[in-house]
Amino acid sequence: MPDGRIRQNIRSGITVSIVLKQDQRTGKLTRGIVKDILTNSASHPHGIKVRLVDGQVGRVQEIEE
Repeated sequence: MPDGRIRQNIRSGITVSIVLKQDQRTGKLTRGIVKDILTNSASHPHGIKVRLVDGQVGRVQEIEE
């Protein structure tokens, strides 16, 4: 499975599971399709921050293949 902490693994249109800010304590994942990549750096230890097509923002935990 591709690593959600590496920016080059993520692009618009792919399905991912993210953790929303309010779900960080529980680790609850939300699935959706990437609209925008919000993290500018090449990697991030907690996951690349993205905006889904439905407007939710969170850090990528899993990339669906």
